[in-house]
This record gives sequence, structure tokens and C-alpha cells, in this order.
Amino acid sequence: MKNSFEKFNRKRLRTAYLSVVISISLVLFVLGAFGFLVINAGNIARQVRENFSFSVMLKNDASPVEVKQFQKELELSPYVKNTEYISKEEAAELLKEDLDEEFVDFLGYNPLMNAIDIHLKAEYVNTEQLTFMEKEFLQKDFVREVVYDRPLIQLMNDNIERIGIVLIAGFLLLTLIAIGLINSSIRLGIYSKRFTIKTMQLVGATKGFIRKPFIFKSIQHGFLGALIASGLLYTSLYYLDQNIPDLKAAQNLNILLLVFSFLVLIGMFISMSCTFFAMKKYLRLKTDQLYF
Repeated sequence: MKNSFEKFNRKRLRTAYLSVVISISLVLFVLGAFGFLVINAGNIARQVRENFSFSVMLKNDASPVEVKQFQKELELSPYVKNTEYISKEEAAELLKEDLDEEFVDFLGYNPLMNAIDIHLKAEYVNTEQLTFMEKEFLQKDFVREVVYDRPLIQLMNDNIERIGIVLIAGFLLLTLIAIGLINSSIRLGIYSKRFTIKTMQLVGATKGFIRKPFIFKSIQHGFLGALIASGLLYTSLYYLDQNIPDLKAAQNLNILLLVFSFLVLIGMFISMSCTFFAMKKYLRLKTDQLYF
């Protein structure tokens, strides 16, 4: 009879531990997926900004030496990512492909100009920086005009900032929800052992002695839950890469290591903290309060 009761208790204990670990791993998986999205949102925003280009239109009588020297200066400047020289003939060919019509023969001449397309580094793609560069470039004798879409840049930056704020706010909200769910799971697990805790107190065990194994076990649960969550997250990202090759989500090892490290730390910290405060509550309860 005694062995059966002990087996039942051990089975119930394992079930409680398993439910806590599963709860932690699922919550951390969702948190990690959202965190991965937040981190990659910055990289996506950078790529969007750096894909934007503006053109410096050159006069027809511009010296090739001056143009080459100007392009070299641009490539060496700290705010330029890369440049591309496009001759009026190349521009005519590109426009011909877009229009599907030989407009040069129709007009009798090529109305286009030689140009240098400039891609800026992400942090410099704003209207203030472009206005400054436009004034500087127009001072050169061989530059005719600087062409870019000012409203589009402002709209792009505004939308990127709004999306960033929404993602950060959502991540913080999800973190609070994760803490609440993990806390509830841990409290339920400790609630099932409240009589054991009170029995240990009655035989003279100190609060630190009683709390220590629970804290240690909670750290183990948090670590194990984080490992499971990391495995689920990597599997999901790998599956996405197989179906969307251009995504390359599972190939960025630096971001993956950052997210996995965050999950391990946050999992152990939340689990340990929730256990500490739950234990503090039950260690203060009187015997008659354990039944409510």
C-alpha cells in the first residue's frame, strides 16, 4: 500500500514538473519568435533604406576625368554605400526595355543624360541629409540636377518608425504575458506541494533550506524549457527557409545565438523569480490557511 502511494506521488510530481516545463517552453517559443521578428525588423528596415537610390544628373559637356574623380570621392565618403555610373546610352536601353518602344529613333536624338546612381547607408537616408548633399553637389559645374523622391523618403522613414514602435510595444506586452503565464504554472506546481512545505517547517527546517531545492529545480525547468523553445524555434525557421529560400532566417547564426541566449537567460530568471515569490507566500501561510 505504501509503495503504491509513493509511486502515485512520484507520478503526480513528474506530471507537475512536465506541465511546468511544457508551459515554459511554449511561452518562450512564442516570445523567441516575436523577438526574432523584432531583431530582423531592424535588418529589413536597413535593407529597405539602402535599396533607395537617388541620381546625380551630369551635364553633357562634363569631363570624364571630373566625373571619375567625383564618383571616386563619393565611394570614399562615409555616408555612401555604393555608386553606379549610367551613361545616357545605357539609360536609353533601359528605358527602351520598359517602354518596349524605340523612342530614340522616333525623337531623332537621345534626350537622356549621363548619371551617377547613389545608394546611401541606412542611417543617412533622410530628407535632411539628402537636402545637404543636393546643395553640395549642385555647386559643382558638371552637375545639372539631383533627382530623388522626397515625399517617398519621408513616408518610408515614418512607416519604419511606426512599425518599430509597434513591434517593440508588442514584444514588451508579450514579455509581460509570458511572465504571467509562467508564474501561474509555477504557482500551481508549488500549490500542490504546500502541505509538504508546511510539514518541513513544522519539523524545524529553515525557510532558506526549504526554498533552496525549489529554486534549484525552477532554474532547471527554465533552462530545459528554453532549450526546447530554442529547438522548436530553429525547426520552424529551418522549415520556413525550405519553403521561402530568400528568407534565410535559419542561416544568420549571430541572431540565432542572440535569441537562444536570451531565451535561456529569461527562462531561468523568470522561473527562479516566480518560484522565489511563490515560496515566500506559502512559507508565510498558517496551517489552517492551506485549505483555502
